Order: sequence, then C-alpha cells, then structure tokens
Amino acid sequence: MNCFTVLKARQREERHAYPDNLGLRVHRALSWLKKAETCQGDDDAQFIFLWISFNAAYANDVDKAYRIAEHQTFDNFINKLCQLDKLGRLSTIVWQEFAGSIRVLLDNEYVFQPFWDYQNGHTTEQQWKLRFNQAKSYANKALGQENTPIVLAIIFDRVYTLRNQLLHGGSTYDSKVNREQMRDCCHLMGKLVPIIIEIMMDNPDTLWGDAYYPVIK
Repeated sequence: MNCFTVLKARQREERHAYPDNLGLRVHRALSWLKKAETCQGDDDAQFIFLWISFNAAYANDVDKAYRIAEHQTFDNFINKLCQLDKLGRLSTIVWQEFAGSIRVLLDNEYVFQPFWDYQNGHTTEQQWKLRFNQAKSYANKALGQENTPIVLAIIFDRVYTLRNQLLHGGSTYDSKVNREQMRDCCHLMGKLVPIIIEIMMDNPDTLWGDAYYPVIK
C-alpha cells in the first residue's frame, strides 16, 4: 500500500478535528503526494510533485520579507518537526536509511548554489571552493553529532538548489548529466514528505500558520 493511501484514509477519519489551516495544508500536500506516486520511473516529474507537496505542507503567507528569508523558514519548520517527532521517524531516515546517500549528496557540488554562482560570474573559484569546504566541515560536524535538525536543514538547502534548476528551466528533462543527484533527491524526498505530513497530522494543536493562498468561498 502506498503512503498516500494510508495517510489519506487517516485524514478522512480525522479531518473534522483539524483546525482549518492544518486541514487545508494536509489536503493539499496529500493531493500532490498522490500525483508524485503516479510518476514512478520519472524522477524529474516525481521530484517536482514531491516538492510541491512539501511546499504545501510548510509554506506560510507570502510577502517580500518571507521570500528573502525562505531558508530561515525551512530551518524553523524542520526544527519544529524534529521536536514534535516523538517516534524519531526523521532521525531513522537520516541515520539508518540514508546516511550514505546524504554524504554523497553533500559532496556533490552540482547541488551547491555557490558553485553555480561562480559559473555565472557572481563569485570567484576560490570563494565557492572555500564555502564548499566550510559547508562540508559544518555538515560533517553535524553528522558526527547526529544532529538531525541541522543535517536536514543542510539537505534541504541542497535539494532547494536542484528544485531551482528544474522549476526555473535550468535543467533538461531526463538529462543524463544530473541523474545521480536527481535519483538521490527524489528517493530522499519520497521518504521525507510522507513523514512530514504524518507528523503534522499527529500534532493538530500546533500552530502551523496560515496556508499559502487560502480558499476563497
């Protein structure tokens, strides 16, 4: 049974007790998770739909200040999830199932935004390499300490770079040059997104904030 089927059945039983903002977030996130699960074998499409599902779950009302501080929003959301995850599901994913893949992803400069800033002439080779080495050192320290929130924040920062490449037309569909990072990110998001939705459903009394673009009746 796929993740959507299990979570949707639970949502139907519980949705009457959800606050409106959580109910809308979960409803939207599940709809995109369902679509993602129909795209098995198409990593590009599946990744895009998984990202939309994640976005539906975490994003708050949009303004200019929010857009500038999006990474801080990621970090705050991830910290909240880890604090609420009493069953340790996120830690299990990070430390038991994907530890090797995460290290490979962190070593991949193609999902590190300063590398692309250098390619586009916005920084120097020395500067991006310095930042890459600093980021790896920071990540390795977090990995050594098994600091799940920090590791997840770093992962989502890399995944966000891949997201930008796809959604802004910076990648060819089904391109051979990015298959490794696409497969890794798609597999990782495929595991993380259902857990994120589940944690939110576990905690209906938590303040999740107003949903992106509320329904106008």
